[in-house]
Amino acid sequence: MFLEIGFWMSVGLVAYAYLGYAFLLWGFSLFRCRRVSKADITPSVTFIITAYNEQSRIADKLENTLKLTYPASRLKVVVASDCSSDRTDEIVKSYADQGIQLVRASVRQGKEAAQKLAVEVAKGEIFVFSDVATILPEHAVSNIVKNFHDSTVGCVSSVDRFVDQDGRVSGEGAYVRYEMFLRSLETRVNSLVGLSGSFFAARREVCQDWNESLQSDFNTLLNSIVQGLRGVCDPDSEGFYKNLTDERKEYERKVRTILRGISVVSCRREMLNPFRYGLFAWQLFSHKVCRWLVPFALLGALISALSLAKYSGVYLVFFGLQACFYAMAVIGLVFAMSKPSFMKLSLYFVLANIAIMHAWIRFARGKRVVAWESSKR
Repeated sequence: MFLEIGFWMSVGLVAYAYLGYAFLLWGFSLFRCRRVSKADITPSVTFIITAYNEQSRIADKLENTLKLTYPASRLKVVVASDCSSDRTDEIVKSYADQGIQLVRASVRQGKEAAQKLAVEVAKGEIFVFSDVATILPEHAVSNIVKNFHDSTVGCVSSVDRFVDQDGRVSGEGAYVRYEMFLRSLETRVNSLVGLSGSFFAARREVCQDWNESLQSDFNTLLNSIVQGLRGVCDPDSEGFYKNLTDERKEYERKVRTILRGISVVSCRREMLNPFRYGLFAWQLFSHKVCRWLVPFALLGALISALSLAKYSGVYLVFFGLQACFYAMAVIGLVFAMSKPSFMKLSLYFVLANIAIMHAWIRFARGKRVVAWESSKR
């Protein structure tokens, strides 16, 4: 009986994390729709770029930024260098006559600490954050600030777009499409639960309580909720970046991102209280916490199905289905160049959940991500 309960609870958690939450959001969206009131506005903007040893890419990023079609008198660009040891700072300084300001950390303390230096000198009403690796269309800032015409909006997330090594927009994977679908539903029903760290914007007041030890995009969203505001996803604001060609680096990036997210929720676990934060507390639990518990549920379902297989053909079938799914992931890993789409999906799912488990292990050992290096794409 105990094993059966454990099995069905495990299966239920996996199903809820990936299907149930989205289905409930869709149901809410049928009678609850919080539209975003947009307008062509030009608030003062501080555009913040964080960099660490980016001498090979920083000039391209600055050239891309200088092409943004936003009133020059309303836009200030600040580059926050996390104590770069290469020519990054020298290159940024060469753009000083074009209005680019450099702030440099005297000691390397991490991305959020460098961003804090930029936030402290920023004068804009709206802060826009962008990674060096992210290329933006000319209208990117103009589009993203339109959302702040809505007084309920505290922060805005862009939509991630992938480009191949030749710079052409490539097809989105099923997982990315699923995440963008979730973000659209969350925006319609209440608020986002996370932002795209590569390109997002926030009101000045949302960034005042800046915590240099917590993941900035996630924590900025939570700050918005605390202030009675919300986060939204703008489908017209796109950030283009290349996929990582080295799958090992992509895996490590996932582990770091998840570890940082777990750290944020651990430090701000009061936001899981539905009596204080209502619908958002349910969203945070469903989108983040449940997703982070899936690896344990998968392991529980596999072990319990194997244990019950000798007593019931039903559990033998469930164990066989799980074994086949994981076998497809292994085959997909071995035949990386020629795997069909269903193997790609199973491989991605398995690797994503291994990364979550890896992040939990690091978290349990007391490890936190502070120092950083941007992903070379």
